[in-house]
Amino acid sequence: MPSCSTPLLYLCLLLVPCLLLLEEAHAVHHGGISLRSQHMALLHWKATLASPPLQMSSWQENTRPCNWSGIMCTAIRHGRRMPWVVTNISLPGAGIRGQLGELNFSALPFLAYIDLQNNSLHGVLPASISSLSSLSYLDLSFNHLKGQIPFEFGNLQSLMQLGLSSNKLTGHIPASLGNLTMLNYLVIHQNMVSGPIPKEIGNLVNLQGLQLSNNPLTGMIPKTLGNLTQLNDLYLYGNQLSGPIPQELGRLVHLQSLQLQSNDISGPIPISITNLTKMNTLFLFENQITGPIPFELGYLLNLQNFGLSNNQISGTIPDSIGNNTKLVVLSLDQNQITGSIPKGIGNLLNLKYLNLYQNQISGSIPKTFGKLQSIQELYINHNKLSGSLPQEFGDLINLVALGLANNSLSGPLPTNICSGGRLQYLYLFSNMFNGPIPRSLKTCTSLVEISLQRNQLTGDISQHFGVYPQLKRMSFASNRFYGQVPPNLDACTKLTILRLAQNMITGSIPPILSKLLNLEELSLNSNRLSGEIPQEICSFANLYRLNLSSNQLSGSIPTHIEKLRNLAYLDISGNRLSGSVPEDLGGCMKLLSLKINNNSFNGSLPDVIGNLASLQIMLDVSNNNLSGALPQQLGKLGMLEFWNLSHNQFSSIILSSFASMVSLSTLDVSYNDLEGPIPTTRLLQNVSASWFLHNNGLCGNLSGLPTCYSTPVAGHHKRKIIGLLLPIVLVVLFGIVAAVVVIITLSCNKRKPQESVTAEGRDLFSVWNFDGRLAFDDIVRAAEDFDDKYIIGTGGYGKVYKAQLQDGQLVAVKKLHQTEEELDDERRFRSEMEILTQIRQRSIVKMYGFCSHPAYKFLIYDYIQQGSLHGILENEELSKQLDWQKRIALTTDVAQAISYLHHECSPPIIHRDITSNNILLDTSFKAFVSDFGTTRILKPDSSNWSALAGTYGYIAPGMY
Repeated sequence: MPSCSTPLLYLCLLLVPCLLLLEEAHAVHHGGISLRSQHMALLHWKATLASPPLQMSSWQENTRPCNWSGIMCTAIRHGRRMPWVVTNISLPGAGIRGQLGELNFSALPFLAYIDLQNNSLHGVLPASISSLSSLSYLDLSFNHLKGQIPFEFGNLQSLMQLGLSSNKLTGHIPASLGNLTMLNYLVIHQNMVSGPIPKEIGNLVNLQGLQLSNNPLTGMIPKTLGNLTQLNDLYLYGNQLSGPIPQELGRLVHLQSLQLQSNDISGPIPISITNLTKMNTLFLFENQITGPIPFELGYLLNLQNFGLSNNQISGTIPDSIGNNTKLVVLSLDQNQITGSIPKGIGNLLNLKYLNLYQNQISGSIPKTFGKLQSIQELYINHNKLSGSLPQEFGDLINLVALGLANNSLSGPLPTNICSGGRLQYLYLFSNMFNGPIPRSLKTCTSLVEISLQRNQLTGDISQHFGVYPQLKRMSFASNRFYGQVPPNLDACTKLTILRLAQNMITGSIPPILSKLLNLEELSLNSNRLSGEIPQEICSFANLYRLNLSSNQLSGSIPTHIEKLRNLAYLDISGNRLSGSVPEDLGGCMKLLSLKINNNSFNGSLPDVIGNLASLQIMLDVSNNNLSGALPQQLGKLGMLEFWNLSHNQFSSIILSSFASMVSLSTLDVSYNDLEGPIPTTRLLQNVSASWFLHNNGLCGNLSGLPTCYSTPVAGHHKRKIIGLLLPIVLVVLFGIVAAVVVIITLSCNKRKPQESVTAEGRDLFSVWNFDGRLAFDDIVRAAEDFDDKYIIGTGGYGKVYKAQLQDGQLVAVKKLHQTEEELDDERRFRSEMEILTQIRQRSIVKMYGFCSHPAYKFLIYDYIQQGSLHGILENEELSKQLDWQKRIALTTDVAQAISYLHHECSPPIIHRDITSNNILLDTSFKAFVSDFGTTRILKPDSSNWSALAGTYGYIAPGMY
């Protein structure tokens, strides 16, 4: 249509609809081919889109679709006319948001090309696309399409390219795609399609590119893929494919790239692959491939990228590898390769990346490595290499990264190791290198990371350290360096890790270190540093680890240490520090480990240490001169595992708050002036008495310690008072005992024997039950006085017994370990038991009642026949019966039980120990939540909750 000038604009607007109507009339006359119907179908689709993009602004009612952006039309012969029809839709990356199914493809029968990749299309792939018999190109990659690939796509007989990558497609790849014999490229990368690769794909004999990578495809690689003799690229990586590599792939003589990495492929590398002489990329890493590297791989003279990392390859590296002179990448790391490095590797003049680390390669490094002029990254660390490092390494002028760590290499470092001036990463740790640091390293300003620890390097570190403006990580630890901390360290402003530990460095810690504002780790331990810890060290706002231990530092801990708000590990042990432990330490709220032992600190331990709620690994204040009472707040360190207070002068009664420290595995309070009873907690039931020896008067039920009732009262004055009062007390006690005996005798004469037993039971035991009173003696008799043969479970709070009552009813009886804390709070125990016995929910084990008495404390539950979920999952036969339907029902039962406890109980109840051991199943696999020994009753009007308890790792995050 001719363009309209401004004066004729209104005339054009009137003519366009007329022309379209005229064309519609002709279309009716010529077999129904109508540009008008295509025009309306496209406009309808645009109307369904959310905020149509700017590129579709030309799609208007009064213009022909052939003039729209992204639309192409073609004139086709139809009888005597050649009407225009829409053949192409090309709007990649246009920002389209909507569903492709809203487009009426039946109105666009001549579409041959659709490119809508990189948009925001959602919904399912419409099967109606299969009506486009002329469609040769379809690319819907990088959208949000979901659902299955329609089986009907197999009808697109003209299709030559199908791209569905980077969507959310599921289901299996339909076997009908094997009908698309014209197809050149099939790309279904990065989806969630599963199941096997259809063997029918082998029918696509014109296929040049097949990419099914990054999906959860399973099964074996079909042998029929060997029929795809025109294939150039085969990408099946990132799936769960198993079995061997088919020998039939050796027929793909045009193949240039074979990528099967990141699967579960097993077996050896088939020799037939060596027929693929055009191949430039062979990636088989991250599989379970076994056997040796075939010698014949040296015949692949076009090979540029070869990756076999992370398999189970054995044997030696074949000498023939030196024939692949076009190799750019050679990666054989994390295998079981033995033998020496072949000299032929020196022939790989184009090699840029060589990775042989984590094998069992032995022998020396060939001097021919000096010929690798193109090499940029070279890693042979974690092997068994020996001998010296060839001076020829100085010829590697393009070297950026060198890793030779964890070998047995010795001798001096090559003098020109950084001759090219490009070296950024140098990892030589855990060898036996000796001598000084080469001068070329001192001037190697390109260094980003350097790790030389655990060698035998010597020299004055202050003289061999250069200016490294790019340096981020430096470790010279465990060598024989002497001298002072390098004064030019402040020039390394990007430094995050500085490790100079275990050397012979002297002098003081220079305040200039404060300029290293990015420092996260500073390790200067095990040297001969002296002087005070500089105040400037508190300026490291990002410091995570600080270790100054085992030096000769003196003075006190710097003030304002609370500025180190990211500090997690602080170790200043083994110095000559003195003064008091500052309150400022309480501001380091992220501390995981605190070691100030083996110093001369005095005074008391600040209460604020108890505020360090993150302390988890260690708190060691041993071997100081600390004194006074132990702060009660220390009991709040509920995550602490190791606590050493030994060899001080602490003098108060030992903390009962230890009982709430449920994660504690070691507690050493020996060599102090502590007295009183040791708390009765699970931690302290079977521990060594050495943790408590050499104190003033500790007592408890531990071998080597006196029992508390027989502990002599310290002090001459107390012994004198006891001596005066003892005769009086004995006379009074004798009189009371005699009176009690007379009263009991008279009572027994007035009652029948059976009534006496029942009355005694009711006086001594409070056993409640909603189905009638449970007799205490019936339970004890059924369990034969809690004989071990009736035990069906053991936990941290007691043992569970199976008991059959006189009426035949089976019950589970949980006999609790009694602790000093429980005996002191009988009223709270009874109150909480009353609440628990009122629980009524079908997925919670029914609690019949409880017994509370100094002699026994136990709970009575309904007996669940099948046992715990943990036991069932460990039983192969039973676990097979627990299918997915039962597992979903099980999780629903548990969720409903927890919801009931949290929202329908008054007050709310938190279980705090939901593990597989505490979920019981009956014979129909219905789930019941059990074990309320760790339950917390939430009292809105009180902050005094019961002590934290439960299996560590299963406690809700809000609990600690």
